[in-house]
Amino acid sequence: MAEDAGGYITHHLTNLTYGKHPEDGWGFADTAEKAAEMGFWSIHVDSIAWSVGLGVVFCLVFRSAAKRATAGVPGGLQNAAEIIVDFIDDTVSSIFQHRNDIIAPMALTIFVWVFLMNLMDLVPVDWIPKLASVLGVEYMKIVPSTDPNVTLGMSFTVFFLIIYYSIKVKGVGGFFKELLCHPFPWYLFPVNFLLETVTLLAKPISLGLRLYGNLFAGEMIFILIALLYGGIVLSFAGGVLQWGWAVFHVLVITLQAFVFAVLTVIYLAQAHDTSEEH
Repeated sequence: MAEDAGGYITHHLTNLTYGKHPEDGWGFADTAEKAAEMGFWSIHVDSIAWSVGLGVVFCLVFRSAAKRATAGVPGGLQNAAEIIVDFIDDTVSSIFQHRNDIIAPMALTIFVWVFLMNLMDLVPVDWIPKLASVLGVEYMKIVPSTDPNVTLGMSFTVFFLIIYYSIKVKGVGGFFKELLCHPFPWYLFPVNFLLETVTLLAKPISLGLRLYGNLFAGEMIFILIALLYGGIVLSFAGGVLQWGWAVFHVLVITLQAFVFAVLTVIYLAQAHDTSEEH
């Protein structure tokens, strides 16, 4: 039973991977071991497909809300979209005190996109993987935010924006002045450079790993609860636990999307800050 449970967990945590195997060449991995052996250049097809698909859903839904917008009594979709937009706009306005028209739309995109990716965690863990298996697809992970490649990819995109705006607003000299002259006096610049570089690199790493860790833990709990199903009593207990964890997890997935968006705005606000305080 332990071996079956281990295989069940491993299967649900393995991505649909395309890459080059040392022995079999290019193709899809048919085992978790082969997927691991494909190395750095392998592609998690399911993570990319679900991420892009949910991004398209986000664009279509908000485009539909914008096209149907009316000055009269708003419909349900328009009302929901306006609540989200106003909430993000108020949050950004309270944090970001500089002028940059891209920040609020980016924060909105991050919040909704990450929320939709997290929301897939509420789909019962066996439904889509079993459907994919019937269609001949061996592995299928449907929660992109449980893949560190996705979360770190987004966080390092934010990191590049931090570097870009730091140099654009402060200039190359101002950017390196921050690295060399804080937090201690300038003559301790080697220590300053080390500390500031670590702090700078910690931003994207912590941003991505925080989202990944919380969603991966949530997915693991759903998988462990699914292992309880097997008899009337255990199935009832599993159903109650699944429902209870799903209700709590609604808060987790929303909070994690909000935290990712807010920290992005905070980091970019720091990149725009030209004051001497650090």
